[in-house]
Amino acid sequence: MKYREVTKKLRRLGCEELPRRGGGSHRKWYNSATEGFASIPDWGAKDLKIGTLRQVIRSLGIDWEEFTEA
Repeated sequence: MKYREVTKKLRRLGCEELPRRGGGSHRKWYNSATEGFASIPDWGAKDLKIGTLRQVIRSLGIDWEEFTEA
């Protein structure tokens, strides 16, 4: 799954991207419902690894099934 697809799902689930303060390929996200933070790599056209994606979703306090259905 690419970064853009992940961001669409996260926004549907109520998460928001925090403003960037510098360069780099990672972007920070915040889930106000669970007060969870996560850093997600933005690799453009490359797919995120499933383990990385699962850890991000866990850090944000979102259930994996809920994320896949969003």
